[in-house]
Amino acid sequence: MNGLYNVSSNPHTRSKVTSSSLMFTVIVSLLPATGYGIFRFGLKALLLVVVTIASAVAAESIFEIITRRKNTIGDFSAIVTGLLLGLNLPVSAPWWIGVVGAFFAIIVVKMLFGGLGQNFMNPALGARCFLVISFAKIMTDFSVDGIASPTPLQVLRQGGDVDVVSMMIGSTGGTIGETSAIALLIGAAILVIFGVIDLIIPATYIITTLIFIGLFAGHGFDPYFLCAHFAGGGLVLGAFFMATDYVTRPISKWGQFVYGVVIGLLTGVFRVFGPSGEGVSFSIILGNILVPLIDRMTVPAFFGKGGKKNE
Repeated sequence: MNGLYNVSSNPHTRSKVTSSSLMFTVIVSLLPATGYGIFRFGLKALLLVVVTIASAVAAESIFEIITRRKNTIGDFSAIVTGLLLGLNLPVSAPWWIGVVGAFFAIIVVKMLFGGLGQNFMNPALGARCFLVISFAKIMTDFSVDGIASPTPLQVLRQGGDVDVVSMMIGSTGGTIGETSAIALLIGAAILVIFGVIDLIIPATYIITTLIFIGLFAGHGFDPYFLCAHFAGGGLVLGAFFMATDYVTRPISKWGQFVYGVVIGLLTGVFRVFGPSGEGVSFSIILGNILVPLIDRMTVPAFFGKGGKKNE
């Protein structure tokens, strides 16, 4: 009995913050971009967003009923996934694209890997990449009311000029939620003010992307050209709302810095050398896949581990 130890309570820091409260804050932060997207593209944008949210909630409920799991709709994570996916769709997409994407995001990317906290990539981005690969023509059609409306980055890639002020406001082509950089930055400010995210990943990601573009896009560090790349292609949406996902980002601050650099470099490569000139979605997905390796290299050793053993 001399070997018994006294065990005290764990030195854990407890918080009143819950998954549902975090997700609710994310939903609120996305409302400016959602509202502007509906204002910009009309009722069809509202329909697509509603369909993707409803489909995501339905997919999670159906899966949990079939597998007899506890209902988790109350954590609002399915709503966030559906909303983010809806904002990543072009307004010209048919409604069933939202349904297919939402079911893929929830069932394949999220629930089959254990549900909230277990998915290895951002569900909304995973679904968007799946849709781009499977329905490329639909997902790259940014026409509005039958009138072709190329994205500003497509115009830049073809050697044309763009209006950066219009890109900041949002009166340009693109997906429902990516056009207005101002609306997205308002939402990002909400996340930062309420402590949901910090600026390590977004700042590192954006700065790395712009440096790469300045070095290799052929325009040097032209402020106007760099501002266009900042405001276009979903960079702000991806940097603040998807690259910062708690589950699929690295744990340590140093790891988050490395992660931001990696996805920034990937985005730069896709935009400068890739066929589409966009690249945010695939860059973050590839970064998500590399997170375990980044964590392995950057997470500090456990207390008491790694030191020289006594002889």
